[in-house]
Amino acid sequence: MVPSNTLICISLDIMAKLLLVCGLVVLGFALTCYAATTYTVGGNSGWDISTDLPTWASDKKFVVGDVLWFQYSSSNSVNQVTKENFEGCNTTNVVKSYTGGNTTVTLTRPGEWYFVSGNKLYCLGGMKLQVPVQGNQLSYAPARAPQSSTGSDQGPNSLPNDPSSKNNTPTSAGLSIHGGSDNVLVLIVFGTLAAMLWM
Repeated sequence: MVPSNTLICISLDIMAKLLLVCGLVVLGFALTCYAATTYTVGGNSGWDISTDLPTWASDKKFVVGDVLWFQYSSSNSVNQVTKENFEGCNTTNVVKSYTGGNTTVTLTRPGEWYFVSGNKLYCLGGMKLQVPVQGNQLSYAPARAPQSSTGSDQGPNSLPNDPSSKNNTPTSAGLSIHGGSDNVLVLIVFGTLAAMLWM
């Protein structure tokens, strides 16, 4: 017969190892998580005819779950369009139209996204944005975005419509798990380490 304090020690040892394995698994998933980002389109200049939108977007890596925050004057608008309408500045046949000065668009799928000003002359003057969005291989978890407004539904929780509040600092708005071979490798390494510690 095994003494009871020996059984208690064995149980505590097993529980400690189980806790360690669970901790390593959680750490492995934490290393593969990515904080989704909210980008103020155009930085300090915002969605404006004077903004060099292609240059603004050129150094950014957009992924599924990120949010584009368009800030613009209430006399302007943002249209999401197809590639053909983007190239020709067609502002009448749009996928979606936004007004009101503050618009957030969550990037929900990989691929190219196209936006143009609702004013065709502004679009022809360069007020348009092409956003290449990379996908996640494990799952898509869009960021919680501020609610877009249409001018009539602006309430106390709506985004500010003050152009002086524009900034180019991306802000974390949620979590999105990113996949890929590097992240799978991290999980395999942590799993192997956990199994070795279990022995």
